Amino acid sequence: MPPPSPSPILLPLLLILCLEVLSYEAPEDKQDVFAGKACPAFLSFTNAAYLAGVTVELPCHCKPEQIQSVVWFFRKHLGGSKETRALTDHHGNSLLDLLSVPHSGDLRSRFSIRLFSLLIFRAGPDDSGIYICGSAHKDFFYGYDLDIQEARTLSFTPRLTHESRSKKKKESQGLGSSQPLYQVFTSFRPWTVCDRCGVPGEQVRVGLCYVHSLYLHVRYRRANQTVASCGSGALPKAFGKLKQSRAGAELEVKSCQVACQTQATSSKIRSLMAFLGYNSASSSVVPVFYLSHPADRVLTLGCPGAHPNMAVAWDQGTKPIYRDEHLAGRKLSTTPPRLMIDTGHHLVFTPAKTQDSGNYYCWLQGQRAAEIHLLVYAHLGRGQSVTSHPDFPTAMKTVLKSYAAMTAVFCLLLLGRAVFRHLRNAAETHSD
Repeated sequence: MPPPSPSPILLPLLLILCLEVLSYEAPEDKQDVFAGKACPAFLSFTNAAYLAGVTVELPCHCKPEQIQSVVWFFRKHLGGSKETRALTDHHGNSLLDLLSVPHSGDLRSRFSIRLFSLLIFRAGPDDSGIYICGSAHKDFFYGYDLDIQEARTLSFTPRLTHESRSKKKKESQGLGSSQPLYQVFTSFRPWTVCDRCGVPGEQVRVGLCYVHSLYLHVRYRRANQTVASCGSGALPKAFGKLKQSRAGAELEVKSCQVACQTQATSSKIRSLMAFLGYNSASSSVVPVFYLSHPADRVLTLGCPGAHPNMAVAWDQGTKPIYRDEHLAGRKLSTTPPRLMIDTGHHLVFTPAKTQDSGNYYCWLQGQRAAEIHLLVYAHLGRGQSVTSHPDFPTAMKTVLKSYAAMTAVFCLLLLGRAVFRHLRNAAETHSD
């Protein structure tokens, strides 16, 4: 039996207790983080590599104190200075081409500036390039050499051994000398925690492609830096074939199962939950979101609060969605299945159907983080009629059958009423 819903009279009490428990007082004397950090006199680009599909955050680490708003500039790795364009103006309005946004998403939902940091949602390989934090007067403060790598291989491992933990794939290329021009290797990040608790889950680790060379461009490296990602602008033009052929990330998945840990809650929260009818064994309350989406269009669901290095899992109602069931034995370059978890840990429907409506749960770092109520409704585009919808014949058959059934029942009632009246009149005549 579900717990009773709180009465409207108890809502003010609930709000007061929550504010008292979750209240936070900010420090009064908080110094400006940019006050004690001077910008470099020579603008260099910090190399940053990410897997495609994740949300990338590029902080503006330094700026003059008098600058109250920043402008982010972008250009491709092989582009010239004249091709540099502003991603946003000082009001945060985006200026990029809408056609470059994948899945026909809104541009303002993919690029945003928050606290001087540039956020790129669901970054793709086309987003690789040079990003510079500057001002509206084209003063440049800090730069990034961003490399977004698309995962080309996906493997499922039963367990992690000591040998595979330190394994790096290397490839050398030279001109016949003893010392090669560069060495290509895959650097694997640590395994994530188990993405679920109490039920079988999965662990994921990402391997990004890097190059070790003594011939990196001086502007793209710091002191004694000899390693850069495979798609970095620090690689000389002679390494161009490397970017086109061998550059790519790897994704590894393995099964896991851990027990759920009980989280300690304050006495006020426990008292409030008990007062509202929840027992101590009840699961923790997660935020609930409601979403409606037209059918036959691509839909992407993201887990609130997720970061690139976090473990994320998805459930469709009570059924877990595993990567090995949807992606096992398939190359990532082939056509993806209709429902899948992409490399950025988003749940992607390509496209969404009306039967996909229901409740979806998102796990974050082994704990349930959100509940999403999804409604996929039939949508008629411009210039389409009702009769052109694929479900129109089925709907008409259902309506006609229902109408025929109701007509038959109505006729039977009329017939039964007439027979009853006839029998009653015959009985009265017989008695007379």
